[in-house]
Amino acid sequence: MAETRVSLFLLDQHWKLSLTQHHQIRNNPNNPRNLPIDSAFVLNMSELPYFCPKATMYPTLSYIIYDLTGTYYPLPFFTFGIMMALSFAAAYIVFIKEFKRKEREGIIPSELVMKTFGALPSKTDTIISALVGGIIGFKILGLILDYSQQNSENPQEYILSMQGSYIGFILGLGVSLYLSFIETKSIKKAYPEPITKEIVVHPHELMGTILMVAAISGLFGAKLFDAMERWDDFVAHPISSLMSFSGLTFYGGLICGALGVIWYTRKHSIPLLPLLDIGAPAMMLSYGVGRIGCQLAGDGDWGLVNIAPKPGWMSFLPDWMWAFDYPRNVAHEGAKVLENVPGTFTNALEQTVYPTPFYEAIAGIMLFVFLWQIRKSIKIPGMLWAIYLILNGAERFLIEKIRVNSKYHFGNIAITQAELISSMLFIVGTLMLAYLLIKRKKSIAFASNE
Repeated sequence: MAETRVSLFLLDQHWKLSLTQHHQIRNNPNNPRNLPIDSAFVLNMSELPYFCPKATMYPTLSYIIYDLTGTYYPLPFFTFGIMMALSFAAAYIVFIKEFKRKEREGIIPSELVMKTFGALPSKTDTIISALVGGIIGFKILGLILDYSQQNSENPQEYILSMQGSYIGFILGLGVSLYLSFIETKSIKKAYPEPITKEIVVHPHELMGTILMVAAISGLFGAKLFDAMERWDDFVAHPISSLMSFSGLTFYGGLICGALGVIWYTRKHSIPLLPLLDIGAPAMMLSYGVGRIGCQLAGDGDWGLVNIAPKPGWMSFLPDWMWAFDYPRNVAHEGAKVLENVPGTFTNALEQTVYPTPFYEAIAGIMLFVFLWQIRKSIKIPGMLWAIYLILNGAERFLIEKIRVNSKYHFGNIAITQAELISSMLFIVGTLMLAYLLIKRKKSIAFASNE
């Protein structure tokens, strides 16, 4: 069998090896002297354990573990979902900090509400809680008892199917009823009779519900706008399109999520403009963190084909930051099929493309830092939000020039949905900023005349 003289140093330059694979190479019989890492040695390439390109996709947590240890075990934890959860957590932290600051400054008031303590759960609540617990048990125990790679890498199909465990349903039902019984007992012990009293609700205490409203309405909007953008695919495969982990349009999530939050906070007398100012840095950070998930998973949000040589000014950066073929992408895109790759995510693009999610992640985080730094110096309500609209619109409009997206045609003009919305955001932000500055100037002039 042919042997090839290689250098472990060169392997390190072009490939990413796990610690286990390093150990296997070092102890290969063809390297009896255990040569240092930068020394050349004779190695039978057929005996070299599988190793991945230095830049690769991690559609699920399983692939991260595999590249670190060399062991693959299918787990139903998608990196895109993990990063989306982290993006919501990041926004939550920023919202909390800003709500507290603006309450201290007297910009956002706390609320006095009448609350009843000691009210027992209704029969309807108990029944719904028990059924939800039963369904969760039905699915979780069913997944554990019949665990397979198909279920782990396509959990949405399993969730929508009739697969599950009836024993799990009974156990989940029983646990839910028991918890309801314990809750009722503790309420009766604490409050023999229900009492109603006035309490103070601080704005940051509403964040749990605000986050839930933003998540539900944002997810709905992201899917709605994606369906509008890819209407033919949606009509052909409506269920799979709705349940897919790809196909989430940012502007749909932004618009519908913002409308949902505004609707909820108006019920609690939170003023609109200060709320929008709070949301500006939070949403920019969430956007940047979320785009890291797009890049790690390879969900199809990449750019146009890029086979041009890497510019000299990028020579010190990895090649994938200029052009990337997204191996093991979660979208199963690309005719190239990778060999010796575990799991079902084995596709790679035939031609390299611009890694636009990476660019957007960097831009989003940098713009968050900028907004965070200037937030305290801006005293005009709504101005930070106007700046956010301008920055967000400009960033997205520019990135669309090298990004893959469906285009709408208006006569001889072809424009993507994101270009249209980002242009509108930029214009609205600019007009809003001009209006606030003119209004501020007039109020100062009026006060000086008095």
